[in-house]
Amino acid sequence: MIRTPRRRREEPLDHAELARLLPAPGDPELSSDRLNSLEEHLMTEIRNLTSDTASDTSPGASPGASTGAPPVGAHAGDRAPRPAHRVGRRPVLVGIAAALVLAAAGVAGLAGSSGGSGGSGRAVAPPAGAVPAPVVQVVRGSTAGLAGAVADISGAAARAELPEPGPGQFLYVRSEVSWLVSWEGADGKNRSYVDKIHPREVWMSPDGDKGWLMEPYKEAIERDGITLDDPEGGDRTLNSPSYDYLRALPTDPGPLLKKIYDETGGMGNGPDQQAFSTIGDLLREQVVPPKLAAGLYRAAARIPGVVLVDDSVDAAGRHGVAIARTDEADGARTEWIFDRETYTYLGERTVQTRDAEGVRAGTVRGHVAVTDRAVVDAVKQRPAGLGDAPPSA
Repeated sequence: MIRTPRRRREEPLDHAELARLLPAPGDPELSSDRLNSLEEHLMTEIRNLTSDTASDTSPGASPGASTGAPPVGAHAGDRAPRPAHRVGRRPVLVGIAAALVLAAAGVAGLAGSSGGSGGSGRAVAPPAGAVPAPVVQVVRGSTAGLAGAVADISGAAARAELPEPGPGQFLYVRSEVSWLVSWEGADGKNRSYVDKIHPREVWMSPDGDKGWLMEPYKEAIERDGITLDDPEGGDRTLNSPSYDYLRALPTDPGPLLKKIYDETGGMGNGPDQQAFSTIGDLLREQVVPPKLAAGLYRAAARIPGVVLVDDSVDAAGRHGVAIARTDEADGARTEWIFDRETYTYLGERTVQTRDAEGVRAGTVRGHVAVTDRAVVDAVKQRPAGLGDAPPSA
């Protein structure tokens, strides 16, 4: 659409004419579906690029040596990209941040361009390996019983016996995960698909400077995994923490929540949702010191909009009660799931509570089940009983 200014300012003719003739700039904010579509395309591009350049990598190159692919591991949003891989909210470290870079550069139209017909830019089939997203009944949450449940959950967390990592050791977290995949059909309508539930393993040193990620299901990650090493040892924050950083945080819920609000101000879809999301990120793929975990649960209960959901289910099919909050911006409710008897953390589920952006109410947008947390002596080493073979996708 051609934009015509209502008032012509006193400015040189060329500026005014350009303003009249050029189209209005697009909205820089992309929907979550569009971001996921960009992510899927980008992962395919990275896979193709790394396969083309693999033969140029010297035999003595380290696992983290450059293969010609773009830098990975930066978080989207609040800060400049870091050279190291970081564990983020989404299941692939490279996807979201790089998709945002593509969008900012004005090449968002690349997504979905392969597989289309007649140059329409729409895929004729859903992404490889994706399955129709499950749709569940949205159980209403309530603040009734929330205080009691949080007391039980925080008490169980404080009593947990977790091994303390020693020098040279690594923290290990294994999960089963699945996330929403965007697919716009040839008719222009969005379809809700998700990744097949698949394993994801992370190893991180206590200081956060060394690590490894294995998620062979994802196209952008080799079956043997990718490095999470941070050779520059960047600053640790709530959005890029290490175990050593977490040990230094306050455990009292009041000061802890204040720090979370102060440090994440201006991020995400409002301060309350961002605070809840930040706590969820810390719980999902970290080994959190017991007293801090208890403080995080008690802090979360003070966030406006947090409710108790009587029944939820994680990616491994385990049922439990949930502490939850709905993002007012898109209607997606994130549920932290806990065992009904032991009150231990099981995982997380994200459910769409209302129709939005082509995603119908009840659609499960994300699924996580944390199955193991441990301390091991080296990257790619698993706790006793899990064996050394790579997990099947």
